[in-house]
Amino acid sequence: MQWNEGYVTEVSYTHGYYRELAPGLMRLACLSQGLVAPEIEGCHYLELGFGQGLSLNMHGASHAGEFWGADFNPAHAAQAGAWARLTGADVKALDASFAELLARDDLPAFDFIGLHGVWSWISPENRQNIVALARKHLKVGGVLYVSYNAMPGWSPVMPVQHLIHLHTQLASAEARGMLGRVNEAVAFAQRLAELPAGYFRANPVATERVKGLAGLDRTYLVHEYLTQYWHPMAFSDVADVLAEAKLTFAASGHLVDHIDAINLSAEAQKILGEIGHPVLRQSVRDYLVNQYFRRDLFIKGARRFTPGELDQAWRESAFVLTSHPGDVPMHVNGALGQANLLESYYKPLLEALAEDGGTPKTIAQLLAHPGLPNTSLPQLREAVLVLTGAGHLFPAQQGTPVTRARCHKLNADLLERARSSSDVNFLVSPVMGAGLMVPRIPQL
Repeated sequence: MQWNEGYVTEVSYTHGYYRELAPGLMRLACLSQGLVAPEIEGCHYLELGFGQGLSLNMHGASHAGEFWGADFNPAHAAQAGAWARLTGADVKALDASFAELLARDDLPAFDFIGLHGVWSWISPENRQNIVALARKHLKVGGVLYVSYNAMPGWSPVMPVQHLIHLHTQLASAEARGMLGRVNEAVAFAQRLAELPAGYFRANPVATERVKGLAGLDRTYLVHEYLTQYWHPMAFSDVADVLAEAKLTFAASGHLVDHIDAINLSAEAQKILGEIGHPVLRQSVRDYLVNQYFRRDLFIKGARRFTPGELDQAWRESAFVLTSHPGDVPMHVNGALGQANLLESYYKPLLEALAEDGGTPKTIAQLLAHPGLPNTSLPQLREAVLVLTGAGHLFPAQQGTPVTRARCHKLNADLLERARSSSDVNFLVSPVMGAGLMVPRIPQL
């Protein structure tokens, strides 16, 4: 087999940043479910399949910890390594397959392991290598984040991927390059959908998906649709595989999923409430919302807070605004559609968070704020989950002179890059310990 093991390496992956990989967001998702997650200060972190390494380097620069990453595309490792050398962060960006990583004898025990999208694009053997890495190198109490194309949402669209992949293999000349071939394949699929062909008549969801391909980044499409082992999975199958590493489901990394009222009808909530087994409950929920992409946190040895510990952990948690209060819409999108937020509650909360120049506020400070009379911990807990899930808040940390200096170096490089390229639309914040979307024009 070739060194790329069926994965597309002709075209490098996009320069995306994925906030669910941030340690602070992982901890918040676990806290939301009453579960103890590892401490972030001084943590050991591993990202598998880091792409261009933007997430890996933003997290490494903004934390006092040791950050490892493995990606077997040498072009990816070169870019990630260059950023690591620039910032001086403790980031080890390895040009290594998962099998090669597993064979190393110098890996530490990790508090966090994260992989975005990779799970759906690799061979069964490489999924087993990930399981073996988690079994061998994830600490007891450690957290693994995995996102993947899920069932049943992908089921009506899987033939579209097959068609596009088949067309690039059999109808397009190799000399046209991968991007040219995917353009031809998408155009061909759109012609069929417009006829309309019998399959598309019977599957309107697939028709809409094909129409939507026109607006998607072609680099993304190459990696999403053309890998040899593309394979959406049911949650129960993923949970079964990860159970081999003693991992159990902890929480969704997508915080909006934590708010049942905006995702599930009263009848659906009642059905889920009657299901005792967590794997069956999550599986049924996927049918209720037609889930097509999951962002899951699994934990090795789940430990729950006592009620008193949980209240204290929430009260000590700090949050920082990532949107101007006036730009925050008074609605949020869930599986049920758009849900309105109670303005009389959320607007004073946003104003309180914006005080003192938007410096981070703990939940305890917000509970004691005179502009939020009679607010309760459960109310505030739900509100910050809603606002964080919608992208307007983020868990805050104490930046240090070292992490601030590292972030400044990385941001300076990204701002310089914006002079000639629009491929990176994020900057890193030492207060968030994460990236923040800043499009090219504001960067310039």
